[in-house]
Amino acid sequence: MRLTVRHKTSYRYDTPVANAMQQLRLTPPNCSGQHVIDWKIDAPGMSRATSYTDAFGNVVHMISSQEVTESVTITATGTVETEDKSGVVGEERDDAPSRIYTRFTPVTQANQAIRRLGAIADKDDKITGFHDLMHAVRDKVAYQVGVTETHATAVSALASGEGVCQDHAHIFISAARSISVPARYVSGYLLLDDEIESEAHHAWAEVCIDGLGWLAFDISNGICPTDHYIRLTTGLDSRSAAPIRGIRFGGNDENMDVEVEVAQAAVQQQQ
Repeated sequence: MRLTVRHKTSYRYDTPVANAMQQLRLTPPNCSGQHVIDWKIDAPGMSRATSYTDAFGNVVHMISSQEVTESVTITATGTVETEDKSGVVGEERDDAPSRIYTRFTPVTQANQAIRRLGAIADKDDKITGFHDLMHAVRDKVAYQVGVTETHATAVSALASGEGVCQDHAHIFISAARSISVPARYVSGYLLLDDEIESEAHHAWAEVCIDGLGWLAFDISNGICPTDHYIRLTTGLDSRSAAPIRGIRFGGNDENMDVEVEVAQAAVQQQQ
């Protein structure tokens, strides 16, 4: 399936910003199940950007601006060809060692309740085990927008019984790490169906299974990602996989607005 994406992030500040630096992880990779046909990022300072690949394999563009402004807009647009791999990403040639993804972070720390969830997946048949874990997390945490904070922990989201895709992914990752299985956070895009629940920017999780490699689970929707999904970034949690991170001087109060449009390319629709 050929998908088009338009991802626009707008920042507005109560007072002018005099200097800002931002890391943009807004370039999807070529990997199993997806091939980037074209991609473009428009942002202040993009023509002077330096780029590198971070420890998790994400392409990062570092941009800076010294212009005084009260608003900033960053837009990523492109076309990606996707294939339904039933969530199987497999082994990745330049991937970081999988053991890195067994490390807990402040938002993925496990407590007794999460360790009990982890025990659900601790079976000889890990594929079946993690499917069971996916459904268990979704049963315990109802999908509800606006009930958790941006940096809510897995423990607090599980205790609240409500959350969004980020919370589902953190709980799933924490439970997997509690049984020493590598697990990582994925942010990306999703072509929505009527039955699918999602925010503007979607998130899911992947676990590394011996003999198979990485296998993805969209906990919020209870499925393994299909050709409706585009992987954008990976990391230990939502912070390390954030599409945009930065620092600024000035602009004490920040208002952010995110608009994401994902559509099936018109060429395919006419076939």
